[in-house]
Amino acid sequence: MKKAILATKIGMTQIFSEDGVPIPVTVLQAGPCVVTQIKTEENDGYNSVQVGFVEKKDRIINKDRSGKREIVHRHGTSKALKGHFDKAGVSSRRFLKEFKFENASEYQVAQEIKADIFEKGDKIDATAISKGKGYQGTIKRYGQHRGPMTHGSKFHRHQGSNGACSSPSRVYKGKGMPGHMGSKKITIQNLEVVRVDADNNLLLIKGAVPGPRKALVTIKETVKTLA
Repeated sequence: MKKAILATKIGMTQIFSEDGVPIPVTVLQAGPCVVTQIKTEENDGYNSVQVGFVEKKDRIINKDRSGKREIVHRHGTSKALKGHFDKAGVSSRRFLKEFKFENASEYQVAQEIKADIFEKGDKIDATAISKGKGYQGTIKRYGQHRGPMTHGSKFHRHQGSNGACSSPSRVYKGKGMPGHMGSKKITIQNLEVVRVDADNNLLLIKGAVPGPRKALVTIKETVKTLA
């Protein structure tokens, strides 16, 4: 992997190709990210580049009555983390992530990574936490059918039989049940970059990208190319 960046999801829209064909796209605010640390095999056992994304203000750091434990205010930066940013010579960042670049040695601390590392036509993989939908039944969660709604039926949106009493006398592992839906790490592979706005650090990705608006999205060059 040679190219990757952190982004936030702005939303979806459409653009038109040169032939006038509408193309659905997801707009991402990609970067600018800043390199906060270079990890080497000699010091850390592996090579990687740590980057920070989205600036945030430092908060007041106090100590409890014992004088030993730090109290970090909400959305704040701990004293140790602030020292990490100060050592790199950059302002505090809300998100930190490591990328195992093949050319990690070419990067420098405090270097900026912007959206222009990608070009039109590049194939990428997008990873994000999907939109949470709370506790849902089997119809919405797994697409199961409902029961009849008339003629005295008392079965409507239940998940159905969970297993006969004589055989198998148990519920099979993996049986679709009501439960928490969404809020999972999702990766969509082999998406296409259809436009790059280098001035505003915007990436337009063909199709849908996982996650709600303002979600953190990790963009990497694809691990496989489909024919």
